[in-house]
Amino acid sequence: MTKKLIAIALTLALMLLAGGCMTGGVVSNPNEFTVFAAASLEKALTEIAVAYTAIEGNEDVSVLFNFDSSGTLKTQIEAGAECDIFISAGQKQMNQLDKAASAEVNPSGLDFIDSGTRIDLLENALVLAVPAGNPAGIGGFEDLKADKLNLMAIGNSDVPVGQYAAEILNFLGVYDALDSAGKLTFGTNTTEVTRQIAEGAVDCGIVYATDVASAPDPSAIEIVATAPEGSVSRAIYPAALVKGDEEKAAAAEAFLKYLSSAEAKAVFEKYGFLTTIGAE
Repeated sequence: MTKKLIAIALTLALMLLAGGCMTGGVVSNPNEFTVFAAASLEKALTEIAVAYTAIEGNEDVSVLFNFDSSGTLKTQIEAGAECDIFISAGQKQMNQLDKAASAEVNPSGLDFIDSGTRIDLLENALVLAVPAGNPAGIGGFEDLKADKLNLMAIGNSDVPVGQYAAEILNFLGVYDALDSAGKLTFGTNTTEVTRQIAEGAVDCGIVYATDVASAPDPSAIEIVATAPEGSVSRAIYPAALVKGDEEKAAAAEAFLKYLSSAEAKAVFEKYGFLTTIGAE
């Protein structure tokens, strides 16, 4: 190879290296997108993604997931994390990122959500669950005032399942008493709360009905009561595209639309979600 050809080769190599550094060494794939979703959706969405990528024409689609509490996911998106679809377990976290939401719920005017793609995807139910065999004999929400309750698990105040639990306990007039007596322990997301109940680390806890259905060992946890009517806001799961990578928007939007298909709804319903959502 002549010196001139060597120089050209080195120049091209340096250009390619520089390009790789600027993009983190990864070539963008328009058919690969990332979904940030509430932890309670992990099993259902994972199953749906497998079915979606098996559809003819979708073989090159890659769906990446980040499952966590909606509050944590909202904070990550706000901090600039790469995310193409956000599915929250509560309207609050979605509203806080949606410029179309009122200033009361989005005072900073954050503009991360493509409002035109936002839908109310699913609904869940809040339940009182106990370890298998119900060692403490918790028969319903009325027993939360009794001495038989020693420790109860609920979510942190920054996650929807914790916010819903606080609503229920305040409606019943027992939150402050349980908290001051040290009878409340808090989980960072609904999966953690469910695990504490299933392992018998607590006497009971408030989780989604779907958490019981999709627990690693459903026989390890039992539902003893559903939240009293009027005690809690409806647990609606909104979904929307996140503004950002335009190259991935088409693939992400196609998957978002698929989540409302009959095939996807059947999977959601298998795990206990409601897919027909009436007016608030």
